[in-house]
Amino acid sequence: MTGIDDVKLQQVIVHQVGNPTRGEELRLSANPLTIDDEIVGKLLTKYFLGSFNANELFHFTHLSDIALNEVYTYVSRIFEDRSAFQEQSNLLANFLYNKSTHVKVKQGELYIALMEEVPFDNDTVSAIGIFKSETKETFLKIAPQGNDDWNLTHEEGININKLDKGCLIFRTETADGFRCCVLDATNKQGDAQYWVNDFLQVQPLADSYHQTDKYLSLCKNFITNDYADKFEVSKTDQAEMLNRSIEYFKTHEQFSLKEFTEEVIHHEEVVNTFMDYKKNFEASRQFEIEDEFDIHGAAVKKQQKVFKTVLKLDRNFHIYIHGRRDLIERGVDEMTGRKYYKIFYEEET
Repeated sequence: MTGIDDVKLQQVIVHQVGNPTRGEELRLSANPLTIDDEIVGKLLTKYFLGSFNANELFHFTHLSDIALNEVYTYVSRIFEDRSAFQEQSNLLANFLYNKSTHVKVKQGELYIALMEEVPFDNDTVSAIGIFKSETKETFLKIAPQGNDDWNLTHEEGININKLDKGCLIFRTETADGFRCCVLDATNKQGDAQYWVNDFLQVQPLADSYHQTDKYLSLCKNFITNDYADKFEVSKTDQAEMLNRSIEYFKTHEQFSLKEFTEEVIHHEEVVNTFMDYKKNFEASRQFEIEDEFDIHGAAVKKQQKVFKTVLKLDRNFHIYIHGRRDLIERGVDEMTGRKYYKIFYEEET
């Protein structure tokens, strides 16, 4: 997130939240932090907000009534009455503690922060941040000792460039579950999704960013998994379809499912398999992808980083393929039985 230099930290409190299944405690602070040092305040703001993607918005949800979402309710009370900050922060810590029973949930510090002048949608708003640090790093500390000597020690601390978990809630669209940014850097593979699913209970906002982001994830997963498993295709065939997929999103302003399947997938049998995969993808993520939507450039740029089409040949060679499947030939040497790729090009750069 950018433009955070003018953010004002109004109140910050820290609680320690353990894993109850391991006998770890919940330790609640009696008072908010006192932050008198301006530099410390700036560093803390960077730690809290620096890792969020402002384009990737979520909102709080509940199966029956949004008022039954605990985090939404506690946060709403703080927005409405700032004198309730301490009490509601305790309730947030208690609720997280009760949800921290997965074997992979780590003990850590829970920060609750009330902020002003937080950038949102070309304006600034009040916001509440809920952050958890689980990972400690070792730092070397060098200090002078006497006139000519130095002393080297080590300390454990938090890297302010690596927020483990966070939720930044903007005071807007209250009736629709607010708007918030969410981060879970320590459980990207979904092993312990207690932060997003059990504690926050948030869902992606069905806007153009998430539609674009989810569709590109869908394409990459399908091409690298089901497409290769259910059809006789080579690595270069997969690479070609990956390139066609990302190129479609880079060269079109609006997505059309009909147009996409015709330009990228081509074959009816593969299209049918893709549509089945899409249904399962949506069900597993509880997110419906529309057949038509505006393509969001920031989501394409983000996903482009993982759309790398690389042929890994033993441990000796990596071939990066960016297009032109017709310039690559695959074969087997008749004399040695070794496999090979023949690559045609016009000039070396």
